[in-house]
Order: sequence, then structure tokens, then C-alpha cells
Amino acid sequence: MPTADDKAEHRKRIRQRMLDRGEAAFLDHELLEYVLTLAVPRRDMKPLAKELIRSFGSFAGAIAATPDDLRTVDGVGDAVVATLKLVEGASLRLLKEGVADRPLLGSWQAVQDYLHAAMAHKSREEFRVLALDPKNVLMRDVVVSTGTVNQTAVHIREIVQLVLNLGATSIVLVHNHPSGDAKPSRDDIALTARIGDVCRVLGIGLHDHVIIARGGSASFKSLGLL
Repeated sequence: MPTADDKAEHRKRIRQRMLDRGEAAFLDHELLEYVLTLAVPRRDMKPLAKELIRSFGSFAGAIAATPDDLRTVDGVGDAVVATLKLVEGASLRLLKEGVADRPLLGSWQAVQDYLHAAMAHKSREEFRVLALDPKNVLMRDVVVSTGTVNQTAVHIREIVQLVLNLGATSIVLVHNHPSGDAKPSRDDIALTARIGDVCRVLGIGLHDHVIIARGGSASFKSLGLL
């Protein structure tokens, strides 16, 4: 059984590897183990790291898991949850800065990277509205609905009210498919058509509806559905 000195030496080696070679030198469970040692410094976190990877599929999946889902894993307490959510929040903030204060449509890859990080590994569907000003600069990124593993209720009235309250002139719709398949469903297509009809009446631009999944993304505009 590893002694306290053995564990300390192991953590020292992990830290030095990060300093010398960066995150690319780590497998998913090794990187997660290093993160977890920040939450619980005096415990061997390798077994918990491997269990989290097994439960959520990847490092990104563990980081993106909800606090309630994380707590279903034996050994996960508030310190672990807070640390994982800190890593997620810091990552999203860095990516979001890549789309702030610039025309959204001119930095579309940065937008896609941010949305994929924010939504691809969610275990439940989430529907967002990106509200844009007259120069297509992002004003707000708002989660308007969170649902189950395969559906979410979206109320068009709430979307319209949001846009009018913000004084936005156009929007991009975004939602995720936890199944991993970004292909639009019939319901997705019908909902987008209804929202588009309302937007045209009110003079609100609907630039796109993007579906995010672990395996990639789908753009209604690129597919000719908008």
C-alpha cells in the first residue's frame, strides 16, 4: 500500500510532467487525477479519476457533468464537484472571450469551439439563444430551456420577449443532442420554421440554428433548412 511519502512523490512527478510537457502529455484519466489532487491533496485520486472517466466517457464528459450527476459517483463530495466546475468555468470563459466584442459571423469557428465545449457533453438537452446587436456582436448567450436526455420544451414567446427586452436585432439558435448525433429531427425543423415565421413578422434576423453533439455539429443554414 502506498505510503504518504509515495503519494507525495507521485503528485510531484505529475506536477513536473505538466510543467515540462503540458497537458498533451497526459491521458484523460491522468489529467483528471491531477485536477482531483487539487481538490483532495492527501488522497490517491487515480481510482476516482478512472471511475469518473468510466461513468462519463471522457475528461470533457466528467468536467461537463452536472453536480447532481457527479455526486452519484462514490467518493465525489463538494470539494471535487467545486474543483471540476471551476475547471469547466475557466475553460468556457477563455473560449467565450474569443467571441466577445467582435462580429459573431466573422469569428464562426471560435463560436463553434465555445458552443461545443459548453454543450457537446451535456447529459440533457439545452436550448440557447445568442442575441446579436446591429453589428452582429454577441449581446447575450442565454439558456432558455433545459430538458431531458432527448427533448426540451421551447416557448417561442420567451425567445421573442428575450430579444425585445435586450433590443437585439438578430439571433442564432443553438441546442445540443446528448445522443451524439447532430442530425436535425423533424421536431427541430418544425420548431425552427415556427420561430423563423415569428422573427420575419417582427423584423428579427434568424441567422442560423446550430445543433451541437459530441460527434460534431449541424447548421440549418448550411443544410439549406433556413
